[in-house]
Formats: sequence, structure tokens, C-alpha cells
Amino acid sequence: MNRIRHDGPLIIGGGLAGLSAALEAGPRPTLVVTPAPLLQACSSAWAQGGVAAALSAEDQPALHAADTASAGAGLVDPEAVRALTDDGRQTVEWLATLGAPFDRDADGGFAVSLEAAHSKARVARVGGDGAGRAILSALVASVRAAPHIEVWENGRLRALVQDATGRVRGAVIERDGRLVEVLAPAVVLATGGAGGLYARTTTPAALLGEGMALAWLAGAEILDPEFVQFHPTAIDVGVDPMPLATEALRGEGARLIDAHGDFLLGDAPDADLKARDIVARAVHQARAEGRGAYLDARAAVGAHFPNEFPAVFAACMHAGLDPRETPIPVAPGAHYHMGGIAAGLDGRTSLPGLFAVGECAATGVHGANRLASNSLLEAAAFGRRTGRAAGAEAGREGRVVKAVVAPDLAPEALTALRVAMSDNVGVVRDAAGLTRALALMERLEQDARGALPVIAARLIAGAALERRESRGGHYRSDYPDTDADARHTRLSRAPVVAPAAVLAAE
Repeated sequence: MNRIRHDGPLIIGGGLAGLSAALEAGPRPTLVVTPAPLLQACSSAWAQGGVAAALSAEDQPALHAADTASAGAGLVDPEAVRALTDDGRQTVEWLATLGAPFDRDADGGFAVSLEAAHSKARVARVGGDGAGRAILSALVASVRAAPHIEVWENGRLRALVQDATGRVRGAVIERDGRLVEVLAPAVVLATGGAGGLYARTTTPAALLGEGMALAWLAGAEILDPEFVQFHPTAIDVGVDPMPLATEALRGEGARLIDAHGDFLLGDAPDADLKARDIVARAVHQARAEGRGAYLDARAAVGAHFPNEFPAVFAACMHAGLDPRETPIPVAPGAHYHMGGIAAGLDGRTSLPGLFAVGECAATGVHGANRLASNSLLEAAAFGRRTGRAAGAEAGREGRVVKAVVAPDLAPEALTALRVAMSDNVGVVRDAAGLTRALALMERLEQDARGALPVIAARLIAGAALERRESRGGHYRSDYPDTDADARHTRLSRAPVVAPAAVLAAE
């Protein structure tokens, strides 16, 4: 295996979090590694809603913080939430200076929209439903122009490299079928979520929680992995991944109905703007009862669909469905992982030398249920903090330990895992289903021991089995009540440090 030494942060991931960190890490030389070309295979580019922030005269960060805490169902970190919401306007303005073309009002201010569980209209959007790609495109241009940043667009993370004390010293990257060991003073995991572990998902299928799995193997603390958010209005037209019908449609007045035209959550005007876990369960129940679930935007949007929501309109028309004339069939799809690698406001994990940011990290701002459009805000705001911290990390002398590269999971095994996760570790869970899923994972691991998708899935399913209550995005039909005391799930394993495996001294 070839080895190179890089005198600056090594950032794994090319989404909004990773690129924000890279821009702020300067002037330290920064290496960004992503398995696909920038703008591809990352959830940031697929985000439709926008960036939540207190931007209007009627809003303030404290109100945004209160809404975030309410959605998080008792498990948010107040300090992290305050830091996030206080950084809101500054973060949106920073993105705008990089060229993000946010929609503007008549006075030139940021146009804002209302989304579920927000008490105020505070979501800054781009072109109706194109925020993610437009914002990320601006960052990509800035990254390509930054002299301190080098990008490997065909690099896949295969292992973390540690020294004899357990400190993370770098990573093993696969490029063009060859492995290279990159030693760096700081490794930033911005590897995205775990939606690809589910057969029904709105995220890129390549996002399999592998960053979380590698962090756990290295000994980092994993926080609340059982909390997965399911978007209630994934478009159910037989496509994998499922296209998304943005929540902003319901903010504009679209309604959820069954096949008979009856409202799924009642006829109150704001009934469909409850927290996502509540709406997702209503959609799940209607489908399970054979009534079907549809998003009816004919009256609320109608003829304005092509201009106001072009991404949703294009996805529907591609499937032979005209949303101006026909309700959109929807189903819950795995959408966002609230749990992940425990990380502070500057991305530091429990392992020296290892940082985590974005969806793979659990910073405490989402708790048990993410508030809509907080994810892009967190990726940019905490990405900037993480980049500055990682850029200040000094090089360390030490002896590096041989890294073990995990085996790949066979395609048929991954398919079986994804089906089991959607069927048994989805919107509604119980002990029998979770046990079935874990039994399958045990069988899969016999053929591919150490396969990262299986490890990530076991972290989620195992924690879900142990949490005998319902809270936020985690709903147990056999334990439907919420405990009076909110508690976190914290998982870690001791890093395996074998002196006999030492390869070389610095």
C-alpha cells in the first residue's frame, strides 16, 4: 500500500458540510476526497426545501431554537441549538456571498417559506425546490477556485488509520482500484447519512452509514443511532431512490388524502404541518390499511407547478403523472439520520484527530426528530466551525498501526439488508421485527465479516430494540408511550491496538 503525508485536514465527503469545512480550513492545505464527482451522490444536492434561519423581522433565533427543541422531543443539546440558530443569518449571508442565488422579496431581502413544525416562515429557498443543488453549486465553484484545496473525485474511504494510542492519523483511500494510505493531522468525516440502508429512501443509495461504522470500529462514541427520520411524502412511482415531494408543498396548502379523498390528518388547515414523524405514521397507516396515501396539490399549486416546484414537477411527469391534474401517490421514505458519530460544535469526536460533521455526525441539534430545513443550516454553520478547528490541528509524531480494510457486501446481500431495514426498522417498529432484522444481519456478517453497511445497520437496529419507548422518529408499536425521562443512547467499543501490527515509525 502506498503512503503519502498530507500537512493539513483530510476531508472525506463533498457535500455541503465537507465543502464548507474545506473552505474554512485555509490557508492549511486541504484534501477533499469524494467517491463521485462533486454535485453527485450527496444528499445536499438533492435537498429541496432550503435553509432554515431567523431572517424576517417577525422572527428571532430564540424562536427558531424553541421550535428546534420542541421537534427534538427532549434530546436536543440546548447549547448546540443556540449556536446553530444564532449562526443562522450569518450562515445564509455567507452562502449568498459565495453565489447561492436565494429567492428574494420585493425589498431585496431573503424570501422565506413556512414548513412543518416551524412557528414562523423562515426557510430560505432557491427557485422553489432547487435549494440544495444551487447552494452546493456555488460552493463547488468556490472550492475549485481555492488554492489551498485539492479534490480527489474518485476516492472511496476504506479504513481509518490510527496510531498506537488510538489517535486517528489518516485514512485508507481506494482510487482506481488501488489503496493509498493518507496520513494527516486531522481527518474530517463528512460522509453523509445512512438512507441507502433502506429499500425505500429519498437519499442517494450509496449512503450506507459507512463513515459511522468506521468511526465505531475505531472506538469513537456513537450517539442515538436509532433515530431515523422518514419523510412522509416520498413519491411512490417505483423508482429507487424515491423522488421527494418537498414539505414546502404542504406549506403552500397541498393536502394529504386517501384514495377516497378523505384527509389523512383531519380537515384543519394546518393539520398536515405537524412534525414529520406524526405525518409519516399517518401516511404509513393509511397505506397499511389499504386506503392509499396521496398528496393533492391541484388546488394549492395547480398550474404554477412547473415554475414554483420544477423538481417535483419533472419527477412526476417523468413517471407519467401530471400533478396539476392528479394527486401524487406518496409513501414514507428514509430521509435523514439524526443519530451518528457524537461530535461537538467544532466537529471534534471522542477520538483525537477525528472530526465529524453533517449528517454522519450527531451534534445534539436534532435530538429525536430533525426540524425541517435545519440540516443544510447545520451542514454549513458547523462545517465552517469544523474546518477552522481541523485546520488548526497540529501534526503529531507517532507510530501508525495497520488499518484493516473491510470487505464489500455482495449486491444480493445488500438488497436483502435494505428490504429488511425498510420492513422491520422503519416508521413503525416492534421487538419481533427488529429481532428478525438483527438475525438477518448476523447471517450476512458470516459471509462478509466486518462489512460496513451491516455494522451501520446493526447500530441502528440494535439501539432501536433497546429503546423501549416511542420518541420522535423512533416509534415502537409495542412500547407506544414516551418515557418521562429522556435518555440518550451512547455506544462505543475499545479501539483494537495491536503492537505487533505496527508498520513504521514517523
